[in-house]
Amino acid sequence: MLLVFAMAGALWGVGALMGAPRSTRVTMLVGLYFGVLIIQVTLPADSPLRLATGESPALWMILGGFGLIAVGYRRGLRALRARADEREDTSARQTPKPGFSEAELNRYARHIVLREIGGPGQKRLKEARVLVIGAGGLGAPALQYLAAAGVGCIGVIDDDKVENANLQRQVIHKDQSIGTPKVFSAQAEMTAQNPHVTVRPYDRRLTEEIAAELFAEYDVVLDGTDNFETRYLANRMAVDLQKPLISGALSQWEGQLSVFDPAYGAPCYQCIFPKASAAELAPSCAEAGVLGPLPGVIGAMMAAEAIKVITDAGTPLRGQMVIYDALYGESRSIAIAPRPDCPVCGQG
Repeated sequence: MLLVFAMAGALWGVGALMGAPRSTRVTMLVGLYFGVLIIQVTLPADSPLRLATGESPALWMILGGFGLIAVGYRRGLRALRARADEREDTSARQTPKPGFSEAELNRYARHIVLREIGGPGQKRLKEARVLVIGAGGLGAPALQYLAAAGVGCIGVIDDDKVENANLQRQVIHKDQSIGTPKVFSAQAEMTAQNPHVTVRPYDRRLTEEIAAELFAEYDVVLDGTDNFETRYLANRMAVDLQKPLISGALSQWEGQLSVFDPAYGAPCYQCIFPKASAAELAPSCAEAGVLGPLPGVIGAMMAAEAIKVITDAGTPLRGQMVIYDALYGESRSIAIAPRPDCPVCGQG
């Protein structure tokens, strides 16, 4: 056998010196192996050539078996690597991976150093799509903080125009914006504050005809409306499409908010408010008044809940409702549960 190994080494060395490709040298060794195997099988046991090449074909067959196992293992490993690389390339093509400019890294540095958000969380914010219903008292601060936080795409739908009476609390709008549709006024302020985000204004009322198609384009919905009709519509669409609905409300000195998300075992809006309140029990801000900073407090909390939902940080207000009383400086949280007979998310 030593003679055969010497010949194999010589063939490999000469081939390397002559610059032969690796595949050619491997072919030469395979040819040598089969030549030796033929000698061992065909020649008589006392043949000098057979004695010089190992005496028994069994050893060469075992050696060939090990060689086949090694080759098969190597090819299988290559196939697995190729498949993994193909899946990685496909995933890279399908999953948007927006990078951050130096300006963005500096802008979001306070988020990135937060353990619960970090770089991955900020990337989720940049990839997120959030719809805000209403650009008024609650929508104004929510929109400002979502834009400042770097939410990549923010939709805002509202059919109102900026009025002088709005400016006491809707701080996203300015005096020169009076008479301008609120969605365009908000868009101008948001892009001026953060040019790295995309703002989609919808200067119209949310209706049954457009709600499903509109909601399908977004990951999270914030409801900052001031009427039960729109709230119930937004709730139905959010439940149907399994979108988390962050809803806030306020009157005079008191505000409240919760994350309605039946997909995570939380109740929907109609579980807690099965019927619209009578008009005299739920007067508008124009009728009952409202503290100017109160929408800022609740709207900012709505934005905070949206950030938590998107980045999976902390514990969002699913199954909890926070009530804030600005007059006495008190806040409390109450547990809320799904209602089995709810016509939207239950058996009703």
